[in-house]
Amino acid sequence: MNIKAFIPTRGIGGYLAVAFSALSILLTVILVEVIGLSAAAQLKSNIGNGLAELALQTSDKLDRGMYERYREVQLMAQRKDLTSQETSIDDKRMVLDARQETYHYYAWIGLVDPQGKVMVSTRGMLEGADVSQRPWFRNALQGINVGDVHEAVLLAKLLPNPTSEPKRFVDVAFPYEDKSGRVQGVLGVHLSWQWAREVEQSVMEPIAARRKVESMIVSTDGTVLLGPANLQGKKLAQQSVRAAADGNGFAVEDWADGHSYLVGYSKGKGYGPYPGLGWTVLVRQDVNDAYEPVRRIQRTVLGSGIALALLFSVAGLIGARRISRPMQDLAAAAERIQRRESAEIPVEHGTYAEVRTLAGSLNALVSNLLQKESALKELNQTLEGRVEQRTRELEHALSQVRANEKRIQTIIESAQDAFIAVDLNGRITDWNAAAERMFGWRCDEAIGRTLVELVVPERFRGSFADAMRSFNETGQTGLLGRRLERIVVNRKGDELPVEVTIGLAGSGDTYFFSAFLHDISERKKVERMKNEFISTVSHELRTPMTSIRASLGMLAGGFAGELPPDTRELIDIAHVSCERLVRLVNDVLDIEKIESGNMEFDMRAQPLLPLVEQAVDAVRGSADQMSVRLEVDCAPGDVLVNADHDRMIQVLVNLLSNAIKFSPSGSAVTVRVECEGGKVRMSVIDRGPGIPAEFRERIFQKFAQADSTDSRQKGGTGLGLSICKSIVEEHGGRIGFESDAGSGTMFVVELPGV
Repeated sequence: MNIKAFIPTRGIGGYLAVAFSALSILLTVILVEVIGLSAAAQLKSNIGNGLAELALQTSDKLDRGMYERYREVQLMAQRKDLTSQETSIDDKRMVLDARQETYHYYAWIGLVDPQGKVMVSTRGMLEGADVSQRPWFRNALQGINVGDVHEAVLLAKLLPNPTSEPKRFVDVAFPYEDKSGRVQGVLGVHLSWQWAREVEQSVMEPIAARRKVESMIVSTDGTVLLGPANLQGKKLAQQSVRAAADGNGFAVEDWADGHSYLVGYSKGKGYGPYPGLGWTVLVRQDVNDAYEPVRRIQRTVLGSGIALALLFSVAGLIGARRISRPMQDLAAAAERIQRRESAEIPVEHGTYAEVRTLAGSLNALVSNLLQKESALKELNQTLEGRVEQRTRELEHALSQVRANEKRIQTIIESAQDAFIAVDLNGRITDWNAAAERMFGWRCDEAIGRTLVELVVPERFRGSFADAMRSFNETGQTGLLGRRLERIVVNRKGDELPVEVTIGLAGSGDTYFFSAFLHDISERKKVERMKNEFISTVSHELRTPMTSIRASLGMLAGGFAGELPPDTRELIDIAHVSCERLVRLVNDVLDIEKIESGNMEFDMRAQPLLPLVEQAVDAVRGSADQMSVRLEVDCAPGDVLVNADHDRMIQVLVNLLSNAIKFSPSGSAVTVRVECEGGKVRMSVIDRGPGIPAEFRERIFQKFAQADSTDSRQKGGTGLGLSICKSIVEEHGGRIGFESDAGSGTMFVVELPGV
């Protein structure tokens, strides 16, 4: 619905009128709804509680009535004139008949001996009959004195029945005893169920016809014992029957006849010594009949609300027109200014203070607008010029960006090395021509696929996936900006070695890895040929060099007799040089074994201190010659490592020899053993000149020496530290160093502890 259609002028008066009317109607509806809901809820609760109260009264009256019968039968069982053997059968029958006359709902009263034979009863019915199998007899002997409702069995044909309904009884029975306390039999009473109907009618009749209320008595298993004819004897599965176990209350339920009922319920709990039979009393009323008072109240409240809304709407319309008149005059003056018919808004003294203030402000605003109109036109022309200039600058910058992108793409495509870009999910985003030649995959085939399925060999794919996952979780990796040697596979499945440099580019969500790959197959081939040549030469040299060293050793040891001093000096020089050559050959052979993977390790768990002591003893002679002290600082207790005995001594001897060689005379070299965080840490510390800064990056490379000139003062092959590094890494550890110029050097070996 279009509200504006009902406001011809679309002025503030019309809007205020509509607003006041809408607000009045809204508030009235809310008020009516709140009052109606509150009253309806309270009234529904009162009606439901009224039915629950009826159920409670009926249940209580049933329990009290049963209590009276229960107590009366119990007292009868204690009467001496009934239970004494001295009283004749006729006298006992007279007493029972007299008791039956006092309460006509006693359908049958009888005395039964312990064997279940009826000795005497009212009007002689069932005398001599065997009732030993009847539940009330057996239960009485077991201390259960009340039996639930049941149809007559033995008395069905003996008692008069003016109605077509079957006779039903509630049983009450107590055992009776002699003077010594022995059970002599059972006094049983059949209480007519008609008693319960009269109790129910006494409570319900005053309101049943007026409110169309029905009541039911339900047994513990849900069977209707007393109620409407169409439900009597049937089992109910209503929630109210189950809820009654928790106390009295009410509920709205759908019943099997298709109607909804408001049901009040209460469950009997006995009275006094009477334990009760667990009967549940239901009082139901059709929900439409029950809640008819609620609907009457709602209709009354709604009618009153509509009348109030109309009254408030009329009052709002009148008030809105009076309030809006000064604003309408102000709007008319503003329209005249817009048509250039006037340059000022008249201010009337009889109007609202707000309207006068607004008129004055509008007059000032109009004056300012007229003054600034020309300035805005001039400013607009200036801004248009600036926008045009800025547009040209942006177009120029964009063309430069595109040119740079094209230049970078040209450089990548013309590069001799393969270039691959990979996103953080491992998918290829760029693939240059060199990559096509190296791997055999075209660019359109490679882009979008994962790097691992195209170039990573099967055996390395797990570690590659772990590295990518680690970077995505931590944002850190040690592979960036370094030259790395890796094995890749081409389209044919051939593996080839490459040298790769990885970088991280982009920002935010556009980070990607850039990798340049250089095929080093030829270089590896040359290195392999070089290593094979060195290995061959070393093997060929070691045998004669060993013989020469042994011969020179015997000559130096005087095996051939006393030699002249000059000859002995030459022999010593030759022996020392031969020792150096043998060490060189052994180092070269060790390097070759390590690189070819043929070096064997006998790994055993063993204490570290004996290894340190053997290594110190091995270099003690050279330390004495250099006047260098050897110190051992070991952590208390046995420090165990899993290591190869000979190879670990080789590492320590090499580190100690280097430390002695570069230590000044009179200084000390310290070997320190520590345990830290499950790691064993060995440190060899000297007080020498330290390692030059320019040599530190290649100190573990083969044939690397700080002083590589022909005139160097310190001997050595430059292979020792490279061999040490390989041996330590084969043990699952790492080797490093700390050095300050002029303050000495500390080499550190870390091994896994045992």
